[in-house]
Amino acid sequence: MSENKKVEKIVGVKGMNDILPADAPLWELFENTVQSVLKSYGFQQIRTPIVEPTPLFARGLGAVTDIVEKEMYSFTDSMNGDELTLRPENTAGVVRAAIEHNLTYDGPKRLWYVGPMFRHEKPQRGRYRQFHQVGAEAIGFSGPDVDAELIMLCQRLWADLGLDGIRLELNSIGDADERNKHRTDLIAYFETHRDQLDAEAQRRLYSNPLRILDTKNPGMQDMVNKAPKLIDYLGEESRAHFEGVQRILRHNNIPFTINPRLVRGMDYYNRTVFEWVTDQLGSQGTVCGGGRYDPLVEMFGGKPTPACGFAMGVERLLELMKASGEQFAPNQCDVYVVHQGEAAQLQAFVVAERLRDAGLDVVTHCAAASAGGSFKSQMKRADASGASYAVILGEDEVANGTAGVKALRGEGEQGNQATVPFDEVANYIVDQITCGDGCDDPTHHHHH
Repeated sequence: MSENKKVEKIVGVKGMNDILPADAPLWELFENTVQSVLKSYGFQQIRTPIVEPTPLFARGLGAVTDIVEKEMYSFTDSMNGDELTLRPENTAGVVRAAIEHNLTYDGPKRLWYVGPMFRHEKPQRGRYRQFHQVGAEAIGFSGPDVDAELIMLCQRLWADLGLDGIRLELNSIGDADERNKHRTDLIAYFETHRDQLDAEAQRRLYSNPLRILDTKNPGMQDMVNKAPKLIDYLGEESRAHFEGVQRILRHNNIPFTINPRLVRGMDYYNRTVFEWVTDQLGSQGTVCGGGRYDPLVEMFGGKPTPACGFAMGVERLLELMKASGEQFAPNQCDVYVVHQGEAAQLQAFVVAERLRDAGLDVVTHCAAASAGGSFKSQMKRADASGASYAVILGEDEVANGTAGVKALRGEGEQGNQATVPFDEVANYIVDQITCGDGCDDPTHHHHH
């Protein structure tokens, strides 16, 4: 290659972000918390493929929704001509898997998932083309109790993540026939007030009249507020179900607001719909949305099966966690092993393995490209690693069968270097870490 020819850098795809090591502690904390909360409600994890047949989403989400029309990453498999899509959401995939593997044959199932989703949107704050969702799907439960349980699960998750200021909005969108009757009356109502409709509303009048209810146009507000409300069209069964959800939430002191305009973007929802909203992300942001989707299993060719679930945007919740001001320090290890000379390098690996056997996280110094091998530069690395202790091996230590152990953190002991027999190093450090903090449970060392 000629000297002056510079290789062009390849950068990542717009709207698809790298999650760098500095963010890993935050993601890990989030994922571990989610896993433990869902487990505490008896939910089991399911992992479905990122690629699904395109018709799955066209049928499930409704062919005329924004997602299917404009936002999906769809392609034709060049080997066999299959129409495939990167999943824009995961409910359809979970339901497909439940039908395909007959998961509910021995009773209803509580399932959850986490992973990347793909939508071709204009990237903006908290909206990415590859984004992550956590979701739960309760398949085979028909009563209002599971709707309430899913909501209480979310409430517990916010508490465990240390988030406040997330409000619950609730509505019932009834069943299809109730919605259709409301829709017909809504169109008729708007037709009588056609002179007040702006161009956008005129365009939506017959294709999606419900979207007119979301208008931000102040000139239309009063007229829209007097439009027929879906809640007045609910039959006895839908109403009883909605009352049942509210009864359980009230009994458990879960505050909520009924928002009669709350709907969901997908065609398959019915009855209970809910959103968790926050004002802390600039404009009012939804961090989690869910509801009941009884028609979906049958739409996918399964036996009629009731179901209910939610999905939450991970990136948005991480933004809230960061804003709550907690520090998530990237503590790379517990012990950093420093060494000088060939014999010491060999011993460094031995001591590092023993420390790992004892349950500690250990970084052994390896030569850098800049060959920064002096004790001084290695100790700088040890300090930057966040380790509590440095283990030091030089020619003298190897000759004497000892190692230096230096405390890098904590008051008093910091800076003191102890000389410890080589075979005792692991026990010595475990004792220091556990007992030094007045905690006698050796499994707790990571929390210090």
